[in-house]
Amino acid sequence: MTNKSDSGPILVPVDFSAPSEAALIHAVDLARCLNRPLMVMHVVHDPGSMPGYYSRALKKKQLSRIEDGAADMLDEFLQRVIAQHRELKKLKRLDSMLVKGLPTSRILEVANKIGAGLIVMGSTGLTGWKHLLIGSVAEQVVHLARIPVTVVKCPPQKK
Repeated sequence: MTNKSDSGPILVPVDFSAPSEAALIHAVDLARCLNRPLMVMHVVHDPGSMPGYYSRALKKKQLSRIEDGAADMLDEFLQRVIAQHRELKKLKRLDSMLVKGLPTSRILEVANKIGAGLIVMGSTGLTGWKHLLIGSVAEQVVHLARIPVTVVKCPPQKK
């Protein structure tokens, strides 16, 4: 007997960070081994809680809509990862989507909607007060998901 976690696509939520890139690379290896398609997604935050990376892109490109800026950033992120990892052919055959809302709930909704069998996501590993105040999207997804979740951390970057 098979269930959807045995055959569904691998969902990779990204926020354009180094841990997101590490998660995507890890997901590519898993997808190749498990013969599964990949779906990369980015959740566009509400303007009231807009992280600084959107505001930088909007000022730089003078875009009027946050979604346009986020779509450009997702394309740039994927093109950069593809260029840096040309040996990973599966990167060229992935699907991507942009959704609007709160990250945790939208990740879980999309996973359910596409019949994902696995979620692979990066974690920045916040600790201390920041973690207590805002929590971790990855941690929330791990606790609430009905399918397996793999959390990928990348080595700390040298300063």
